[in-house]
Amino acid sequence: MKLRALILAACAALPLAPAARAQDVYPKREPLTIITPYAPGAGSDILARRLGEVLREQLGQQVVVVNMPGSGGIIAARAVAQANPDGYKLLFHHVGLATSLALYKDPQFDPVKSFEPIGLFADAPMVLASGNHVPATTMPQLLEWIKRNGDKVTIASSGAGSATHLCALLIEKAAGTQLTVVQYRGAIPAMLDVMGGRVDLFCDVTAGTIVQNIIGKQLRPFFITSQNRLASIPDTPTAAEVGLPSVNVTAWYGLYAPANTPRRIVDRLAQAVQVATRDKAVATSLLKMETTLVDPSLASPAALKERISSQTQFWTSALRDAGVVPQ
Repeated sequence: MKLRALILAACAALPLAPAARAQDVYPKREPLTIITPYAPGAGSDILARRLGEVLREQLGQQVVVVNMPGSGGIIAARAVAQANPDGYKLLFHHVGLATSLALYKDPQFDPVKSFEPIGLFADAPMVLASGNHVPATTMPQLLEWIKRNGDKVTIASSGAGSATHLCALLIEKAAGTQLTVVQYRGAIPAMLDVMGGRVDLFCDVTAGTIVQNIIGKQLRPFFITSQNRLASIPDTPTAAEVGLPSVNVTAWYGLYAPANTPRRIVDRLAQAVQVATRDKAVATSLLKMETTLVDPSLASPAALKERISSQTQFWTSALRDAGVVPQ
């Protein structure tokens, strides 16, 4: 009887092994959704779609990019933080995620604790530019004009806490005066108003369309935040070259899953991101936007965890020192 019972128990257990293995398969359904916090055409949107193409190839499932602009990325980040941690809803965000605690009293998520970092993907410098109506062609002339006009000078931002907003705060600090920051729901409408003369300045990531509009002479550049000049606009000096080494904000981009997403899923996604950072076609397409892929070693959960943790501490302190009060 004991032998018969053992045999029956073993037989009953056999179907469980394939079922258990099936549960480990990821992804086993589609689509995977990547939520990006800015409007179509913005740098985050363009990069998220390029990454999504590689994820689709690597994971064998459809990947959909959903734009969820508003509140400086809070709406998008909150949607992913509160999502089911099964790897089917992801967040593609940049440095702006690290400002959440400094700008909002209750964002309903923590940029460090509410997400499972998957990996860094790309890094883009920023360019300060003006509309052609601004009576300055060099940075010294611009600073003099800003100091003379103070808060009459307007600078566009694609949302509180966005990279454009952080750059504006650093420019205010460098100029020693307060500008009037005009908030938009995305980089494209902000840029259009600068080109149309309705707003004076805009500091945007090169991953967007600002460089193309500079080349087309619809915008006038003053400096870039990279260490070296850009090949596409070689006459534009770096921030350090114009005496503003502290204006060093860049938009680094990473992919996140909701907290408590299983490690095997996070690792599978990280492997796919690492493939993207080694892809020569992806690198070439990003270089056209003056944006670089990170080293594959940074496309890892550990590297992104360190980056979001340190940057959250840095920007929380920097924004507090700048007098920014959480809303």
